Amino acid sequence: MPMSLLLRTALSTALVVVSAATVAATPEPASAPARVMLVGMFHFANPGRDMVKSGVVDVTTPAHQAYLDGLAARLAGFAPTDVLAECRPGDQARYDAQFEDYVDGRFDLPTNETYQIGFRVAKLAGLEGVTCFDEDQVGWDAQPMFDYMDAHDTQARADIEARLKALSAEQDREQSSLSLAQLLQLASDPERDAINKGLYLRTNAVGAGDGFAGADASASWWHRNFRMYANIQKAATPGDRVIVLAGQGHTAILKDLLAVDDRRVAEDVRPYLEADD
Repeated sequence: MPMSLLLRTALSTALVVVSAATVAATPEPASAPARVMLVGMFHFANPGRDMVKSGVVDVTTPAHQAYLDGLAARLAGFAPTDVLAECRPGDQARYDAQFEDYVDGRFDLPTNETYQIGFRVAKLAGLEGVTCFDEDQVGWDAQPMFDYMDAHDTQARADIEARLKALSAEQDREQSSLSLAQLLQLASDPERDAINKGLYLRTNAVGAGDGFAGADASASWWHRNFRMYANIQKAATPGDRVIVLAGQGHTAILKDLLAVDDRRVAEDVRPYLEADD
C-alpha cells in the first residue's frame, strides 16, 4: 500500500476512534461557555424570612425521600462540576466538614435543601462538597419603605399586605395538596417567577418624588441578587457545568441576569424535576 494511502487510512481510523470516544463522554471543551442550571426552591426548613410565608412540607417521608433520591440522580446526570447552594460563604468550612462526614456515612441529612438536594447531588457527581454562594452583607432594606407607608400611604401598606396574605394562603393550599415534584416545578415556573418579581414593583412607586423609599427597597433586593450572581460568575468559568440551588425569590432574578450573560448558557432544570414513573 502506498505510504500516503497508509497514512490517510491510519488517520481516518484514529479520527473515528476519537469521535466515538467524544460522543460517549461528551465533555465540555475548556473554551465552551459555562452551562448554568438554576434550580428554584421553596425552603424545606422554612426559616420564615421570605416575604410570602407558608407552612413546612415534611420532606422526610418515604415518598419524598424516594423522589429526592431520584431527583439527585437526574441532576448528577447533568455532570456538574460544582453545586452552589444558598448558604453563607463564611460557613463553608462547616459544610465541608459535614459533607465529608456524609460521604463517610457519619452524618444524617437535615431537612434544609442544601443538604437534601445539594449534598446528594454533590456526592453522586463525585464532587468535594457544595459551594456556598449567598450574600448577607446586603439585603432587602424595606423598613424605610414601611415607615413611609405608615406615615404617608396607608393604602399602599394595606394593598401589599393583602397581596402577601393571598399568596401565602395559596402557597399553603399548594403545599398541603401537591406532590414535592409539583411544588418544585412551580418554584421554577416562569409565570411564578414573574409574580415573585412583581411584588417588588407593587411597592416601587412608594415615595416617588419624595425620597423614593419604595424604589430604594426594590433596588436593595436586586443589589443582593447582583452580588449572588457575581458569585455564580466566579464559579462558572468556561467549560464548567454548574447547578445553583436557591429560593425562587432569587432565581427569578438570577434567570434574567443569566439570560443576558454572553459568557454563560442557561440549562433548563424543569425536565429534571419530573418524577420517575
